Amino acid sequence: MTGRTGEAGRTGRTGEAARPGRAGRGAPQTGAGDLLELVRSGRATTRGALQQATGLSRATVGQRLDRLFRAGWLREGAGGPVDSPLGGRPSITLEFDDEHALVLAADLDTRHARAALLTLTGEILAERSGTLVIEDGPEAVLGELGRWFAGLPAAAGRPAAQVCGIGLAVPGPVDSESGRVVQPPIMPGWDGYDITGRLARAFTDHTGLPPVPVLVDNDANLMAYGEQRTSYPDCSAFALVKVSTGIGAGMVVDGCVYRGVDGGAGDIGHIRVPGGERALCRCGSYGCLAAVASGGAVARRLAEAGVAAASGSDVRELLAAGHPEAVGLAREAGRRVGEVLATVVTLLNPGVLMIAGDLAGTAFVTGVRELLYQRALPRSTAHLEVVTSRLGERAALVGAGAVVVEHLYAPERVEERLRALGV
Repeated sequence: MTGRTGEAGRTGRTGEAARPGRAGRGAPQTGAGDLLELVRSGRATTRGALQQATGLSRATVGQRLDRLFRAGWLREGAGGPVDSPLGGRPSITLEFDDEHALVLAADLDTRHARAALLTLTGEILAERSGTLVIEDGPEAVLGELGRWFAGLPAAAGRPAAQVCGIGLAVPGPVDSESGRVVQPPIMPGWDGYDITGRLARAFTDHTGLPPVPVLVDNDANLMAYGEQRTSYPDCSAFALVKVSTGIGAGMVVDGCVYRGVDGGAGDIGHIRVPGGERALCRCGSYGCLAAVASGGAVARRLAEAGVAAASGSDVRELLAAGHPEAVGLAREAGRRVGEVLATVVTLLNPGVLMIAGDLAGTAFVTGVRELLYQRALPRSTAHLEVVTSRLGERAALVGAGAVVVEHLYAPERVEERLRALGV
């Protein structure tokens, strides 16, 4: 059972695909997809509870569930508690069968990539990382990524035919309708390229299998979604700032990734900051936050001082070794980012602000805190937690996998997929 639907090359809005508990918000819950949503969310996990939640008859609920069982998406669990004071047989619980399919995910950075095979609940079964230079262009990078993907199921002892979708994180703004990056400052040659179609073909070329759906999103968005779902599921306003080669932010509001009207939300690295007028950014402008406070900017200043550093990852290694000049520059960079985040926090009023990426160490976070709490309104920071990443380098992988699952098992898409499977 693969769950393929012929959707290769399509991409859904992350905000919609990632919104949990959509079923029942102003619409009747009548289809098999709606019942699956209730079971997956834990809001109704027995036949009786589904009848009560939907108002459907016992026979109709049974018919809908039979389709889900035949597709291999549901299974029966242990008996639940006996609700009646008179006793009787316990209700059989229903569970989403997370073993019937697998998801592939990848996270592209400027010179490095990481790929993984995940279960439908986000457990990483196999992983691979290595050098992939984004400046080599989408044709070469995505072709190689397809080769990586082909080897991951075998490494986990699972058949590649179980892969039902692919999620990809990229370091640039993504148009949610097309899945294409839009004027990405650090992705030369990628603007407007058909990423979803090329990656779907690369998967087919290296596995001989039919194409599967591919979803693409900005890396900070997917990191934020993965971290929020995993560690802060009850946080209704969550913000993550990634500081590596560039600087970007992802926001999860009411369980949904906030992307703006065309995918440009969170691009804080290109906010102009005072004192940076002479710093040329890779976007072509002067004075951008990324030009003065990113990992790349810190690496350039270290190189000018005679310290061997060419990228944010080099800075990370220097910070880990306690290099004094790197520590000082990282703290200064944190202060510059904290000044911008004071506005972000005042506008969004998040419960959690997470710092991630190459510079997300003690020195940088200390600098962020200094300016953030100095400049932001006390009311905006009274209940704010400033934390560092829990998932580390796997955050975008977990987020990408979760977005694919939410997309493929959304109620309206379940109906399409069941019809395609003939059940």
